[in-house]
Amino acid sequence: MSAYPIIALWSHPRSMSTAIERIMRERGDLDCLHEPFMYDYYVHRQVRTMPHFEVQKDHPVSYSAIRDMILDRAGKAPVFLKDMSYYVMPHILDDRSFLDRLTNVFLVRDPVASIPSYFKLDPDLTLEEVGLEAQARHYDALVALGKTPPVIAAEDVRADTEGVIGALWRRIGLAHVAQAFDWQREAPKDWAQVGGWHGDVSSARGIRPIGAEEIAAQERKFDALTEREPRLRALLDHHRPFYRQLAARALKP
Repeated sequence: MSAYPIIALWSHPRSMSTAIERIMRERGDLDCLHEPFMYDYYVHRQVRTMPHFEVQKDHPVSYSAIRDMILDRAGKAPVFLKDMSYYVMPHILDDRSFLDRLTNVFLVRDPVASIPSYFKLDPDLTLEEVGLEAQARHYDALVALGKTPPVIAAEDVRADTEGVIGALWRRIGLAHVAQAFDWQREAPKDWAQVGGWHGDVSSARGIRPIGAEEIAAQERKFDALTEREPRLRALLDHHRPFYRQLAARALKP
């Protein structure tokens, strides 16, 4: 059996990861998976209940069964998956044979933007589910193993989508596919299981640029939100150093 590449995008909730996945799907040359390991976290281990999640009965649920599904699909075609580090950390580090198959990429977004976006959909979000600490631990562990992965920042992707994603593709050995940035395909069917999380990106035709004014507004909106929900400030203070650690390593065009 052939062994095709497996590209794993490790992200955190509301980091724009679904938009990056949409770009990868629009390429047309990758078998794309949407957060397969969430089944281990939310269904198999039942760490907590995830809102807006319609469990698919035929999807494998344990870590080992999900991993084996990914490996099986990578025997037929190149695979791209986007997932969350907190779903798989730290036990993925003990699975060296699987780690050695992965081309890892990390995506981060300033939690001053991602936390309110998550809170809007799930007011009971936990410290772990903000996700950036698990990403930083994951990244550091891969570096220690001699597998330093590329990092991209959502803010950079919005400022220069084709430039940043093009730089990423060069780094991981993918050809440049210009039409991937002009979304023509229908929203993927497997997004239906978490449809409540992806309304905007399901109907969009590309990534919207960002400017300094919007970035400044994110801080003001967060400040206003924390007057009603002060615990969100603690979540931000905990995770922002991990964001900055990873964003400092982000690829540029």
